Amino acid sequence: MAEHGLTLIRPGYRNLKARPGEHLLKPIRQLIESVNDTLKGQLDLERHGARTPAGVLARVGQHILALTAAIWHNRTLSRSLIAYDH
Repeated sequence: MAEHGLTLIRPGYRNLKARPGEHLLKPIRQLIESVNDTLKGQLDLERHGARTPAGVLARVGQHILALTAAIWHNRTLSRSLIAYDH
């Protein structure tokens, strides 16, 4: 990451001083938690069934694309996603 000029931002531990950029995470924490919950729950990404890292990437991409298509379709038809939450 450093070779590309990127810096990892993560929350610090409670007993240590705040890390640089940590204040940027607080406003979007709920969004991050929501996305993680959706990826784990609705898309069953904890049981992806892939055997290689490339396979995991392909399965995750397929699941995200499928959910995105369902969201687009439902917004086009003005429906709710409640039926997809099992």
